[in-house]
Amino acid sequence: MSDIDIRIEGHAGRITLNRPAALNALTYDMVLGIESVIDEWREADIGLVMIDAVGTRAFCAGGDIADMYRSGQANDLTYGRQFWRDEYRLNAKLFEFPKPVVSFMQGFTMGGGVGIGCHGSHRIVGESSRIAMPECGIGLVPDVGGSLILASCPGHLGEYLGLTGTRMGAGDAIYAGFADGFIREAEWETVKARLVEGDIDAIEYQTPPNGRLLAMQADIDRHFAGKTLGEIERGLLADTSDFAAQTLKTLRRHAPLAMGCCLQIVRRLRGEVNIRPALDLEYRFAYRAVAQGDFIEGIRAAIIDKDRSPNWAHATISDLSIDDVDKMLMPLGVDALAWEETT
Repeated sequence: MSDIDIRIEGHAGRITLNRPAALNALTYDMVLGIESVIDEWREADIGLVMIDAVGTRAFCAGGDIADMYRSGQANDLTYGRQFWRDEYRLNAKLFEFPKPVVSFMQGFTMGGGVGIGCHGSHRIVGESSRIAMPECGIGLVPDVGGSLILASCPGHLGEYLGLTGTRMGAGDAIYAGFADGFIREAEWETVKARLVEGDIDAIEYQTPPNGRLLAMQADIDRHFAGKTLGEIERGLLADTSDFAAQTLKTLRRHAPLAMGCCLQIVRRLRGEVNIRPALDLEYRFAYRAVAQGDFIEGIRAAIIDKDRSPNWAHATISDLSIDDVDKMLMPLGVDALAWEETT
């Protein structure tokens, strides 16, 4: 059974992720397969691209990072860097694709799944949808172009979502800009059938379930306007609300270096409308993440040993300096993210 089903049906180029037991996590071969067909379909006689997934638990819970862990343990920096380089190039191609790209995102859509599902023209969520950028919890920054969406969120919601990795239901995902509209999942197959017939007007959005973020916006803006991660932490410490206590607890579980860099990336991208500057900044961090950051330790604690007790390079937020952040986000020179395909 293939991990991905790629075909043309009627007027639609169809991509179906098919690893339900692995929550449809992206492998490197899946990334290359999607990119190849996206290139082909730019000039093909189709009206739209449709991306969906098998199973009810997840559209795509992220990238399959076990191989990155093994290569990092062996001090092989090449594999991860090549994976990210090729994945980010695919993210840019989806964002810039000249035809409608329709995604149906049930269940978990996280990390790499956001890069596949959240850059198209029609991003559909349903009752089970849970969208998040949880990378700071494993020592990485929100990537795959997700930082651009975070930078476009209302107020300082992007900083909050990026640093905490908060999961969004359908209503919140639409509010934050990760999705375009809600359709009840029982109706998805009918909509897909009409899309295959070439009827893009089959996408009729419905009223989504109420979210939580709008009611939290004032608290988020007050605290996450802080200029630095340390300032945000101090503001939360001075607040006795449940929001502050829960948020502070979450931040103290995540990697300080990743959070500090996430904050800077979102701030630098505010007002940006193109994805490539976002991917370039993300790649600067990812390129260095295995050798100079907390990524391997984050995977170990969350995925391999599952002890949830990472030993971060910076034990506390107060240990992080602006120089630490700047070094991770410096330009890469000849190693910078390139947009042509490499071997």
